[in-house]
Amino acid sequence: MDREWLTIFTHLIVATIAGGLIGLERSYHGRPAGFRTHTLVCLASSLLMLVTMYQSKWFAGASLETVRIDPTRMAQGVMTGIGFLGAGVIMREGLTVRGLTTAASIWITAAIGILAGVGFYRAVVIASLLTLGALSLFRRIENLMPSQIFANHSLLFNRNNVMTEAQINELLAANGFSVANLSYSLLDKGERLECRMTVRTTDKKNFEKLKDSLLKSRDIIEFNISLAGG
Repeated sequence: MDREWLTIFTHLIVATIAGGLIGLERSYHGRPAGFRTHTLVCLASSLLMLVTMYQSKWFAGASLETVRIDPTRMAQGVMTGIGFLGAGVIMREGLTVRGLTTAASIWITAAIGILAGVGFYRAVVIASLLTLGALSLFRRIENLMPSQIFANHSLLFNRNNVMTEAQINELLAANGFSVANLSYSLLDKGERLECRMTVRTTDKKNFEKLKDSLLKSRDIIEFNISLAGG
């Protein structure tokens, strides 16, 4: 294997390894864009940058004084294309937006592939380690930090036996919830009243407490609690 083939092989194999490591972390956490997606993104980015690295090969016989190529334009084109792929993994479910971290990981994987394509191996190693650290270590930090949990909640009453808004707020507050918004719907030809709301809490254990409290209430005919985006 001559030196040129060895250089090309090295660029591409480094990109494959870096993208694969990031993809493994995403696959482990059950994300749709995982091992193969990140590997191919990184490999493709590296491959496209090799086009600019070996421009003298495909401009053989032409004077590079008259044909001027800016390698950064290829990098800009790669990152623009990756934007469409990243947008495809972002989904909105209720009040929750999912896929932002995966989209960001695809974007950084493309950048790492570009670095591998131009042969900045030290930068590839550092960027890959920092990316893996952000995806794994920062996840643990996020889990330790308190955060609000939102849920869609509905209560169904007989029209003549409806809890007041103050009573509903008091019931929810006693179980560690607060109401983000509240709306009413009249159902069954006016025989029943449904209260729909978005509730929030900072402790998942409060859902069990709320469920037990609602089961004990004789005023409530039906109820529903579902995590927003879950």
